[in-house]
Amino acid sequence: MVSRLAGALLRAILTVLLVLTPTLMVPGTTPDTAQVAAFLAVLAGGAVMLEYASSYPSLIEFRDAPPFNRIRFLSLFATVFLLSLIVRGGQDASDLTRLVQLVGARIGGAMDFPYSPVHLMVLMLPADAPAGQVEILRTAAGMAYLISLSALALFMLLLRLRNWPLCNGRGSAFNVWVNLPMFDPAKGGDVVYRLERDAVINIALGFVLPFVIPAIITAAGSLFGSVSLNNVHTMIWTVAAWAFLPASLFMRGIAMGRVASMIKAARARRLEDDGSGAGLQPV
Repeated sequence: MVSRLAGALLRAILTVLLVLTPTLMVPGTTPDTAQVAAFLAVLAGGAVMLEYASSYPSLIEFRDAPPFNRIRFLSLFATVFLLSLIVRGGQDASDLTRLVQLVGARIGGAMDFPYSPVHLMVLMLPADAPAGQVEILRTAAGMAYLISLSALALFMLLLRLRNWPLCNGRGSAFNVWVNLPMFDPAKGGDVVYRLERDAVINIALGFVLPFVIPAIITAAGSLFGSVSLNNVHTMIWTVAAWAFLPASLFMRGIAMGRVASMIKAARARRLEDDGSGAGLQPV
């Protein structure tokens, strides 16, 4: 119980730090923006605290199957942190911000080709946007997309090396109910079929969203105004969400496919054992 509460408290603190990172790092943050960020940080931290302190799951998937959520959190934190450094470099330059801007500019330039996700993000800006705004958005998009791809590659590597989710680091069997609280095995239909169907849907969404999100934001611009870098916090969270959500859906789809394969393998072993046992019975 104490260990679970300590882990929940640590996760809540890290969540609060994640939400407050742009506010703490970007110079010139207004008091109103800081208050809103603090309020959202407390809400997010409280939700994570309640989720992980509870013995029963509610929303967070793969809660007891590390390192799934750890990789997702680290990728989002790295994205927000590095994008905050890129923005900070435009007002308070240092060796670190220059290095991050240089790496991001190289990556963004390499990924900015026709019909690429980075190019579509840059096209969200109006045609008369200053060159500096275009460059900083390209740099941020390139850096965020690289982090999301790296997180996805890391998860697939660990999936292979650690035989996830069987080797989950907790010495316990994989519990579908705890790790997939929103998935109801008794809802109807074959569990394996539903898991594989959800896996395909999540992977398809993960592939399409990097191209669809800029189009949605551009279409919404007619109602709420065009995306600009005047509000750097909006830019940071928009780019971070654009890169993180597709990678997260990819990981979820791969994970659900892995669980489906695990259940099919368990069924095959059970059938084999039943067949072997039947063969030993006297006639």
